[in-house]
Amino acid sequence: MAIALSLLPVPAAAEDEPMPDHDDVTVEGVRQPYRGSFALREIPQAITTIDAGTLQENNILRLTDALDLNASVVRQNTLGGLWDSFAVRGFAGDENLPSGYLVNGFNAGRGFSGQRDVAGIERVEVLKGPAAAVLGRGEPGGSINLVTKQAELGRTFGSASLQYRSFDTVRAEGDANVALTGNLTARLIGYAESGDTFRDTVSQRRWGFLPSIGLGIGDNTRLIYDMEWTRTAVPFDRGIVVLNNDFRTVPRSRFLGEPGDGDTVARAFGHQLRLQHDFGSGWSLLLGASHRDTKLTGASSDAETATARQKLFVDGHTLSRQRRTRSYTSSHDVFRAELAGDFATGGLTHRVLIGGDVDYFDTDQYFTRFRGPVVTATTTDRQSYAIDIQNPVYGRWPAPAGVATTNRLDVQRTLGAYVQDQISLTDRLQVRVGGRVDSFLLRVDNRLLNTEGRRSRARVSPQAGVVYELAAPVSLYAAYGEGYRANIGTDARGNIFKPETSTSVEAGVKLVAFGGRLNGTLAVYQLDKANVLATDTVNPGFSVAIGKARSRGVELDVNGQLPGRVDVLLSYAYTDAEARSRVLDPNFSFQISPGDPLINIPKHNANVQLARHWTFGGREALLGAGVQYVGERSGQTGTRFMLPAHTLARVFGEIDLTPETTLFASVSNLFDTQWYANSYSPVWVQPGAPRTATIGVRARF
Repeated sequence: MAIALSLLPVPAAAEDEPMPDHDDVTVEGVRQPYRGSFALREIPQAITTIDAGTLQENNILRLTDALDLNASVVRQNTLGGLWDSFAVRGFAGDENLPSGYLVNGFNAGRGFSGQRDVAGIERVEVLKGPAAAVLGRGEPGGSINLVTKQAELGRTFGSASLQYRSFDTVRAEGDANVALTGNLTARLIGYAESGDTFRDTVSQRRWGFLPSIGLGIGDNTRLIYDMEWTRTAVPFDRGIVVLNNDFRTVPRSRFLGEPGDGDTVARAFGHQLRLQHDFGSGWSLLLGASHRDTKLTGASSDAETATARQKLFVDGHTLSRQRRTRSYTSSHDVFRAELAGDFATGGLTHRVLIGGDVDYFDTDQYFTRFRGPVVTATTTDRQSYAIDIQNPVYGRWPAPAGVATTNRLDVQRTLGAYVQDQISLTDRLQVRVGGRVDSFLLRVDNRLLNTEGRRSRARVSPQAGVVYELAAPVSLYAAYGEGYRANIGTDARGNIFKPETSTSVEAGVKLVAFGGRLNGTLAVYQLDKANVLATDTVNPGFSVAIGKARSRGVELDVNGQLPGRVDVLLSYAYTDAEARSRVLDPNFSFQISPGDPLINIPKHNANVQLARHWTFGGREALLGAGVQYVGERSGQTGTRFMLPAHTLARVFGEIDLTPETTLFASVSNLFDTQWYANSYSPVWVQPGAPRTATIGVRARF
C-alpha cells in the first residue's frame, strides 16, 4: 500500500470526495482526532467548515467574528471583551467561564487568554449535534474545532501583510514555512495589532507568536509540535446602559468605566505535541499531549446591577458603579490516544475509533469588589462611586478599595475512554454505534470560607446514528446522543453544582454537488439539558442553577463554489431555546418560568454571502458582499428586557498588483447600523461596532 503524508490539513472540499480503495490510499494531511476516515456526507452529524480563504477574504481577525458566519452560533457575554463566549444551537455552557473549544482536537479553549485571534488558523469547524459520546465534555449543541496551520514538509513559502483600519488601528502579520531539511520544517506565524476602538478612551494592543514544527520519521510517521504565545491588553468594558428600553440613552461610543483603571491583560502560553503513525491496511494511531497556562489581571469600574443600589433608577443620569479587581489563572493539561482503522466481518465493513484521554484543569480566581450602599436621599455620588452618563467626568473620585469576594481554587480531573463503530450494512446504508465513559473529580478550595468541597461522578454517554445514501449527491441521516459536563465552581453559598446532563436528537439531509465543490445540510434537532447554570450578576464569578432547559430548531447550511467561480455561503437557523423549570432567582427575585427564552439567543439568525472571482489582464481579483440578520433576543434572564433585531451588510474585495502582491479592502457594517452584540442586564449592554473600513497589502514568496 502506498501512503503519501504531508503536514498540510486536508481541504474541506476534499473531504467530500469518495474515499479511494484501501489498495491505494493517499493520506493528504494529518488526520484530525475524533473524526476517522469519513467523508462529511457519511457522518450522521451536521458539520460546517469556515476555511482560511473565507477568513482572509472577509478580513476576519477574531474567532467571534468568524463564528458569525454560521447561524447556529451566536454571541454571548465576553467578560468586557476579554474572552470568547458563544452558544451553539442555543446552549452556551457556564457563563462565568470562556466557551470551550478544541484546537486540533484538544480541549484548549478554557482559561483566560483573551479573545482568540484567527492568525494561524487553517479552518474553523462547527461540529454540531450529539457528539458528546466521543468528544466528551462539550456542549450538546455542538463543539468548535480550530485546525491550525501546520508546517508543510519539504517546502519553503510565506506571506506578510500590513493593514490599516478605522479608529487608527494598524496590524502586521507574517507566515513563513521554511524547510530546514527534507524531513524537518518550521512554520513561523506571528501578528501584532495596536490602535484605538470606537469606544471613547478605549485602545487595544495584541500580539501573538504561533510556530509549528514538523518532523518526518520514516515514510509513515509524523511528529508535530505547535506553540501558542499571546498577549492582549485592553480596558475592561461593560458597554452602555439602556434606561426604560431606550437604546439611545447614551451614544454607543460612551465609555462608562474609568480610563485610570488601565488595561486588563490576558496572556496565554501553550504547547501541543502530536504523533501520527500509519500502520498500513487502513490503521493509524494518534498520540498527543498539550499544556496551556493562562492569566488575566486588571481592574474595572462596572455599573452596579442591583436596583436598590443603583442611583440611575432614581434620577436618570447618575450611574452607581462597583470597583473590581481580578487575578485569574488557569493551567490545563490534556493527554490523549486514538486508534482508527477498518476491518470486515462477513459481508460487513467496520470503521472504528478507539481512544481515551486524561484532562487536568485548574483555575485559581482572586476577585475584589467595592460596592456602594443602598441608595437613599442622603447617599452621595462619592459613596456610590458614580458617574454622570450624560456628562462623564473621569477620575472624579479616588478608586475605592475593595474586599475579596472570591478567592478559590477549582480543580477538575477527568479520565475518559470511548469507542465508535460505523458499519456499512449495504452500499447505501451505514449505522454508527458507540459510547464514552467518563470519570471525574471536582474539588473546590474556598479560601474565604476555609472550606473544601468535593464531588466525583462516573457516567456512560451512548450514541447512535444512521446514514442512508438516497442518491449519489444526497444522503439522509439521523442521530441520538447523550452527554454530560461537569459544572465547575460553586454558588455564592459554597454549594458544588451537580453535573450538567443532556440528550440530543437530530435528523437531516446532506447534499454534495459539483464534484464536492458545493455542500449543503438541512437539519432538525431537539436538545434537552438538566442542571443548567446562569450567571449570578450580584455575586461576580458565581452562578445560579436554573434547572432544565430545551432547545429545538431547524438549520440550513450551504457553502462552496458555484459554476462561474462564484463562492456562496448561506446559513440560517431557527432556534427555540427556553427554560423548562420554574425557579426564583435568589438575588433579584426574578421568576424564571418554563418557556422563558434563554439569554442572548435569537429565534431567527441568518448569514448570506456571495463572492465572484475575476481575471483582469492576467490579474486575479475578487469582489464579494454579505448580509447578516440577528433577530430579537432576551437581554436579561427572567425579565422582558430584549435586545432589538439588527441587519448588517459588508463588502470586501482584493486585486493582485503583481504576481506576488495583493491589495485588499473591506467595509463591515456598511450602512452604519446601531446594533447590540450581547447583554447581561440593561446596565451591561455591549454595543456593536459602527461602520469599519480596512485597507491593506499582502505579499507572498
